[in-house]
Amino acid sequence: MFLGRSNVGKSSLINRLVGKKGLARTSALPGRTQSVNFYRINEAWNFVDLPGYGYARVPEAVRRKWRPMIEGYLERRARRIALALMVLDARHAPSELDHTMRDWLEARGVGYLVVATKADKLSGNARERSRAELASSIGGSPVAEPILFSATTGLGLREVWRWVDQALEKGRP
Repeated sequence: MFLGRSNVGKSSLINRLVGKKGLARTSALPGRTQSVNFYRINEAWNFVDLPGYGYARVPEAVRRKWRPMIEGYLERRARRIALALMVLDARHAPSELDHTMRDWLEARGVGYLVVATKADKLSGNARERSRAELASSIGGSPVAEPILFSATTGLGLREVWRWVDQALEKGRP
């Protein structure tokens, strides 16, 4: 499952992981993903792309519908989630909503991995600073320290796949 604020690159992360540009719709405007989207992978499991939380350029009525949709999905499926990829923008500090989501995942025992996207937009020193700041502010997950990722360059691609594969092998009850 992929979750994070609007416009952090959840859909771009999915597209890069599966190697298919345009599978998950992307946009420069926040709020492109407006429903829970399922992508069947290898006829065996699903990637689930959730609408972003926080700011989005959509009508308020649409935004109000997202919260119960996302919370309902998470409540019904928490025990079946092999791994949640908590997607953050490497250029920004985690928001209060990010901390709330982390706390929700931990309270329900959902394994998660922090993936910091758009890392290619930072210099080498800034990337390492970002990783350290993310690790101290939101903490590493029970799975691993935050992984820096770039959908453009592929930075972090193998590392994310390693954790996804491991989670799928373990499975969930």
